[in-house]
Amino acid sequence: MCVALPGKVVELNGNMATVDFSGNKVIADSGLVDVKVGDNVLVHAGCIIQKMDDELACEINELFNEIEGLSI
Repeated sequence: MCVALPGKVVELNGNMATVDFSGNKVIADSGLVDVKVGDNVLVHAGCIIQKMDDELACEINELFNEIEGLSI
């Protein structure tokens, strides 16, 4: 299963964006979505697929933290 992860754009270089995932910075292609530094985004397979407002980004991060804390 593949999951799109939420992050924040911290730098742009052409169509490539540096996205911060809680301290882990990754380069992602931003060619599909018009983004700017500071935008919350979803990244899947190295591509930014969606911008999000702060509320949705916070909600998704809380859900991931909750899932991470489950013992299976």
